[in-house]
Amino acid sequence: MTDRNVEVLVIGGGPAGASAAYWLAKHGHEVAVVERKIFPREKACGDGLTPRAVHQLHEMGLAHELEQYHRYSGLRATAHGKALELEWPAHPIYPSHGHVVRRRDLDWAVARNAESAGATILQGYEALAPVVDRGFVRGAVVQHKGEPTTEKITANYVVVADGANSRFGRALGTFRTREWPYGTAIRTYWESPRHAEPWIESALDVKDRNGNPLPGYGWIFPVGDGTVNIGVGLLSTFRDFKSVNTSHLLTEYAHQVRERWEIDPDNPTCRATSGRIPMGGSVGPKTGPTYLVIGDAAGSVNPFNGEGIDYAYETARMAADVIHEAIATNDPAALQQYSKIIDDEYGQYFKVARLFARVIGRPLLMRELTRAGMQSRTLMEWVLRIMANLLRPDELGPAEIAYKMAATIVRLAPNA
Repeated sequence: MTDRNVEVLVIGGGPAGASAAYWLAKHGHEVAVVERKIFPREKACGDGLTPRAVHQLHEMGLAHELEQYHRYSGLRATAHGKALELEWPAHPIYPSHGHVVRRRDLDWAVARNAESAGATILQGYEALAPVVDRGFVRGAVVQHKGEPTTEKITANYVVVADGANSRFGRALGTFRTREWPYGTAIRTYWESPRHAEPWIESALDVKDRNGNPLPGYGWIFPVGDGTVNIGVGLLSTFRDFKSVNTSHLLTEYAHQVRERWEIDPDNPTCRATSGRIPMGGSVGPKTGPTYLVIGDAAGSVNPFNGEGIDYAYETARMAADVIHEAIATNDPAALQQYSKIIDDEYGQYFKVARLFARVIGRPLLMRELTRAGMQSRTLMEWVLRIMANLLRPDELGPAEIAYKMAATIVRLAPNA
């Protein structure tokens, strides 16, 4: 590859980057994506796609692609010896089902889809540094894996989508609001005869090896290929968060569920992988004069449940629309709309979710809340609708009323 120029350069080819490239290409723009890894590649993730994520994939024309993967109907919540099977709630926009797709397959499918729309995906290329011209970001210096030389890709606009660690974003001055919650998660796969269950499972009473409750959850997502994805996630709002060994915690959880899921807890199919997850829109600024930050790079993860794929797809589409307007009107100032769009869509919801994350950071309180919740199917159905961000825009049901009451209270609280 020689030095080249494109209209838009996307840094990172994961869910956010690949979907942004798709929508930009559909708008008719010349877009290139630099992706450090070679597809298909592994990614630490639960692999579960919620109705919001499924909707975005359908919008990108990937409904047929999804049908080859395991489809599930809802969530089985477990705690204190009880289990509640909760179907995804009806919604006028989002479907009432999800899919479980390994990220190595999902991300490659979305990247191929972007290529089919006209985007260029440059695999094995690392973005080393921004190209800055008179104070404006105009591309990136990149290096192909194994090559000694660097090359330059210039662009009118840049989309930063290089994930939770976002080295490129930090080079542009982005930072995480450290007072806001973040999470950490670890997962791997086990063989199980229950690999095609119609429910993803979430344990709301995760305990350490001494039986002490922890603020977080365990998950079991049936993959439908003979395996299940099992993992645990924890919140930083727990006082002793940094002292928890997540590898030990995952091992303990696997032993706890081994009989029900018929797994051999000491023999996963691969090594466990983990990652840190910025949440609740905690990374900013999200907008520069010639660049936008999307997906995990912007901390666009729901603090209620740790879900980030749907928000990666959604922020990518918002960014693509804004950049398209900037190019079509020859007005870079159009990019400044992006932060307001993000805040209008997620600002209040993420604030409520961040407060919730602080509340459940107290293990004893978490235990009592889950104990009360598991006594009422109706209450848990409301909780699922709120936590999965599936509140209906067309009617005011009990879950919507409960959320509005919480939002009214939180609106007066400090932005923490």
